[in-house]
Amino acid sequence: MTYAYPVLIAILVLGGFPAHAAESDAVPKAQVSAKAWLALTDSGKYAESWNGASTLFKTAITKADWEKAIRATRAPLGALKSRTLKSATFARTLPGAPDGEYVVIQYETAFENKAAAVETITPMLDKDGLWRISGYYIK
Repeated sequence: MTYAYPVLIAILVLGGFPAHAAESDAVPKAQVSAKAWLALTDSGKYAESWNGASTLFKTAITKADWEKAIRATRAPLGALKSRTLKSATFARTLPGAPDGEYVVIQYETAFENKAAAVETITPMLDKDGLWRISGYYIK
């Protein structure tokens, strides 16, 4: 009988791990997606970055409008000098977005014409099970 309690505790503790493990697994997968997407954007492949974005992103902005907006935003900044991870946080809810699985990633970034910027990129787990970008902002 004395072994029943440790087993029960182990079951309760282990029962809590799957959701947490899924969240822990989400951050590195989202970061890989963000880096690949940023590489497209950094190299001026704006149409390709739109193609690789989430369904939510594509319904929010047309490809032509995205290309125009990102070109207008990135061109004055000049070439990328450096990008350092500042934070990466898992979230199930975000303001103005449907509930889902998101990772909000912030980078401290230096561009040729802007020495200190913060890039916020938000990958989400898309309907097809892949991490895709749902938002991008430079401040």
